[in-house]
Amino acid sequence: MYEDILVPTDGSPGTMKAVDHALELAGPESTVHVLSVVDQRVYLAAGGDQQDAVIQSLRDDAIEAVETCAEACEGECETKTGVREGVPHRVILEYADEHDIDVVVMGTHGRTGRDKLTALGSVTERVVENAHRPVLVVHIDE
Repeated sequence: MYEDILVPTDGSPGTMKAVDHALELAGPESTVHVLSVVDQRVYLAAGGDQQDAVIQSLRDDAIEAVETCAEACEGECETKTGVREGVPHRVILEYADEHDIDVVVMGTHGRTGRDKLTALGSVTERVVENAHRPVLVVHIDE
């Protein structure tokens, strides 16, 4: 069993598969950290007059995403949630280092279509390549 488990989420439906796997790794004394990253590249690309609305929309989505995952963990173990801004894979790795995370559990992919294009590559792939801790990648077929 792991003490501290990180589940990054972008709010996509497949994230719940990663949460399920995280709970399988968790014991009653474990903490599941649920993190959503507001991708600064998205709101920086918006026009100046639209940036505030885009940031607020992205924050609202991130808050909803972590709350949904935290609700799924209720009664299973302690849960901590966080919403941060930045480049997703970098923020995930920083969070893992700051909180001495034992394992990161994340899906093979998150959003699809247009949202996937804005990700500028696979966040999961970048986390796997740069993590200094185990990363459990859960296959998500949406």
